[in-house]
Amino acid sequence: MKDFVKQSTKIICIGRNYAKHAAELGNEIPTMPFYFIKPTTCYVEDGGDIIYPKITKNLHHELELGVVIGKKMSKVPRDDVMSHVAGYSVTIDVTCRDLQEQCKAERKPWSISKCLDTHCAVGPFIPADKLAHNNVEMVLKVNGEVRQHANTKDMLFDVPALLEYVNQHITLLPGDLVQTGTPEGVGPMNVGDTVSVSIPGVSEASFKIVADV
Repeated sequence: MKDFVKQSTKIICIGRNYAKHAAELGNEIPTMPFYFIKPTTCYVEDGGDIIYPKITKNLHHELELGVVIGKKMSKVPRDDVMSHVAGYSVTIDVTCRDLQEQCKAERKPWSISKCLDTHCAVGPFIPADKLAHNNVEMVLKVNGEVRQHANTKDMLFDVPALLEYVNQHITLLPGDLVQTGTPEGVGPMNVGDTVSVSIPGVSEASFKIVADV
């Protein structure tokens, strides 16, 4: 599943899965998982460019652990979901924050703020046996400055709970990616910035922010 990006059919994105992130944006802490979907045209891999679209003035980074599906999942119970996981990737859910806030205020879907080209940045594939999903340290830097530094142990809903919930409603296929939510510290990126993400000692990736043409 090293080339999961080429096999992927969809990207499932979990919202508000860290209490401090919910608080920093003034949102209530959810009592159950919720999610939205990105198309595979959002993918950009390590070393690629993240496009700063003309339609936004506030492009944000959201550091997330991505779970790569290895086997078809449909109504798989929690005690068996992890056997369907191929591995992981350290990722960025790129967000047009001003557009998201506008959509929320107007009670419209968020798609325009979340689903644009290159707005799911992913690091190299990490095999499942190389990572303990419930204790993953993650770091995001902009131009070398740490912006987000967190651990998956602080998730409101852990990986098995998320996969059980999602696959009760939507069939997950090999190569699909589940982004598990961002911790606190989300913030702006600008044209010319270099944004790097890492799981220290395990994986890292870097991206350049470029202007739309």
